[in-house]
Amino acid sequence: MLTIDNYNFTGKRAIVRVDFNVPLNSSFEVTDDTRIRGAMPTVRKILESGGSAILMSHLGRPDGKPQEKYSLKHVVPAIEKVLGSPVKFAGDCMGEDAGKMAVSLKSGEVMLLENLRFYEEEEGKPYHLPKDASEEEKKTAKSKVKESQKQFTAKLAGYADCYVNDAFGTAHRAHASTALVAAHFPGNSMFGYLIENELNAMEKVLLKAEKPFTAIMGGAKVSDKILVIENLLDKVDNLIIGGGMTYTFIKARGGKIGKSLCEEDKLETANDLIKKAQAKGVQLILPVDQVLADNFDNEAATKVTPVDEGEEGWMGLDIGEKTIKLYAETIRNSKTILWNGPMGVFEMKNFQKGTIAIAEAIAESTSKGAFSLVGGGDSVAAVNKFGLADKVSYVSTGGGAMLEFIEGKELPGIKAIRG
Repeated sequence: MLTIDNYNFTGKRAIVRVDFNVPLNSSFEVTDDTRIRGAMPTVRKILESGGSAILMSHLGRPDGKPQEKYSLKHVVPAIEKVLGSPVKFAGDCMGEDAGKMAVSLKSGEVMLLENLRFYEEEEGKPYHLPKDASEEEKKTAKSKVKESQKQFTAKLAGYADCYVNDAFGTAHRAHASTALVAAHFPGNSMFGYLIENELNAMEKVLLKAEKPFTAIMGGAKVSDKILVIENLLDKVDNLIIGGGMTYTFIKARGGKIGKSLCEEDKLETANDLIKKAQAKGVQLILPVDQVLADNFDNEAATKVTPVDEGEEGWMGLDIGEKTIKLYAETIRNSKTILWNGPMGVFEMKNFQKGTIAIAEAIAESTSKGAFSLVGGGDSVAAVNKFGLADKVSYVSTGGGAMLEFIEGKELPGIKAIRG
């Protein structure tokens, strides 16, 4: 397969889909440049191989309408700082200036297109329909956007000689810049280093996992993770459950949960998952104790109780010491580890102990030779916050894309290049 390493970029303009959907403060300054740094190996490879780079991305959700707060011009200084060279900016990705700038781009130069989502054609959705639009009007509007999306895609493709997709975080979206533009470059489309690394890490976990394989699923809702859990039950030896989703399982098996988070309509689903795990010989491990709080507040009164002895007016916001010991022991005895979702409300100092302990156990296991993959916004935020990102094998940049990949879904942005 064509890769960024075996492609000749000499004299070529590469249009590169990056993920520069980065956080900005009130002064429109980038507060976390992780995604920018993540894209630089690919950009540098293109430049050092004699090519030029036309970067395209989205920022926020402008819903097809140009807005100052979502302009990618705010990101240019951060890119220049990381790259160490000037970056030209085209203030309208479909404008005449963008075309002229692209044509005159010289080897070694970089330009950035304005936010792709300033045009509804990027996502292929008609955003500006009246609320009382009929089904027929909606259908007609969608059809028109899909038709104009072809022209939008063709214009983007017209700026360049080859296409590189390096935005794993949007690979699960069938958008113009991720799934459609590749078709304009037969034999000249490839993944950047970031996506290659993501795919290698996930395929190592899902297809070549060394046993014992432990998956740790946290977060608020069972409903967000049902398909992920079901697919993992065919692969893992241990499935650890933590976070708010714990309490749907606890209530499903008859425990008391007080006012802890619970999806009442998913109790049967939780029981089904427990039964499936048993049938497949997977050890599904739930907390044994919990840290309860009388309010969703860092300064709330707390107490530790068995996990199935929740009390009225109290909610579980972290796992307890016995659970930490149980989970850490399982993790330390694992050769492959997948972590998605925190164990508690780690944003609050008094309820972060469980999440820190899990992160530390994963780091310890990794130092002894285990392969660990951490993904999902909260898990990534946790390892970054606690200074452990460089102590795990791989930190995924794509939350939704990673989950859909684990579910077994085909990602449009991947299929467009792999075929």
